[in-house]
Amino acid sequence: MIVRILSEDQYDLPGKYIDELNSIDNELVELVEEGKVTDFTPKLEKMLSLVRKNGTLIPVDELVESDLVLPNSDISFDEATSLFKGEGLIPG
Repeated sequence: MIVRILSEDQYDLPGKYIDELNSIDNELVELVEEGKVTDFTPKLEKMLSLVRKNGTLIPVDELVESDLVLPNSDISFDEATSLFKGEGLIPG
């Protein structure tokens, strides 16, 4: 899966990490629904770290369409409420 982190880079994330990524996504949806602002940023950073550590960086001069776009770590909680709702960023 090709994952872009806004304002950063694009990564090729192996399929074996998708379930873990989806689990974190679901946890972020719950945090937003419950209004847990202080817990949100560390959980988002966990999601981004998973991609950075386990994905292969795609060179900037290589044009590849992203399957998933994640916000960067400085997204505000208010902005996050429009992204992390329902099924979250990763349906299913």
